[in-house]
Amino acid sequence: MNSPAQRHYQRVSAQLAAASAGQGETLVGSAYELMLAKLATDRRRLKSIASIERKIDVKRAELLPEYVDYVAGALSGGRGAQDDVLTTVMIWRVDVGDYAGALEIARYAIEHRMTLPDQYDRPLATAIAEEFAEASLSSFKKNGPPAVDGAQLAEVAQLVASHDMHDQVRAKLHKAIGYTAERAGDFPPALEHLRRALELDERAGVKQDIARLEKARNATGAQ
Repeated sequence: MNSPAQRHYQRVSAQLAAASAGQGETLVGSAYELMLAKLATDRRRLKSIASIERKIDVKRAELLPEYVDYVAGALSGGRGAQDDVLTTVMIWRVDVGDYAGALEIARYAIEHRMTLPDQYDRPLATAIAEEFAEASLSSFKKNGPPAVDGAQLAEVAQLVASHDMHDQVRAKLHKAIGYTAERAGDFPPALEHLRRALELDERAGVKQDIARLEKARNATGAQ
C-alpha cells in the first residue's frame, strides 16, 4: 500500500496531467506515461492467469486499489483528453461488480466522447451498455438478487441514449431494466421496457415474459 504522501502525490500528478490537454487530444507527460507503463504490466499479469474467477479476484483485491488516486485526480482535473488508463479502469470496475465506481468514470468518459483502448474493439458507449446489461441479466439467470440496481441501469440508458450502437445491445439494456423493474414490483415500466427490447431484437428472449406480464395485468385490471 502506498503511504498517504504517495497517494496525495499520485492524485495531484494525475490532476495536473489531466488538465494539460482537452477533449480530442491525448494525454502526455511523465505522470500519464508511468500509469500507462503500470497498466501494461498489469495487463500482462492478467493475461498470464487462465482462470476468469482468479482474474477478477486479482483486479478487485490487488490492481484496482492502486488506481484509486489516479482516477480521483484525473476526474477532478480533467478537461476530456483521451485517457486509456481511465477507460480501462472503468471496464475493470464493471468486471469486479463495482458499478458505482464504473459509472463515476463513465459519466466523464461519455461526456467527452472518449474511446476504449484498441483491444476492446467496441465503442465506449456500447461497452458500457452491454457490460451493465449482461451483468444484470446474468444475476437473473442465476435466480439471485439484481447485480445492478434500477437507478444505475436507468442512468446507463440515459448516458448512451444518443449514441449509435447495435439494436441487439440496446435491447439487452431494455431487457435488464425490464427484469429489474419487475423484480421491484413495477410492472407497467417492466412491460414497457420488455416490449421495447422485443422491438429492437425479436430474438431478445422476452416474448414469454411479455405474455406473462400482460396476463397478470389483465387479471388485475391494471393498465
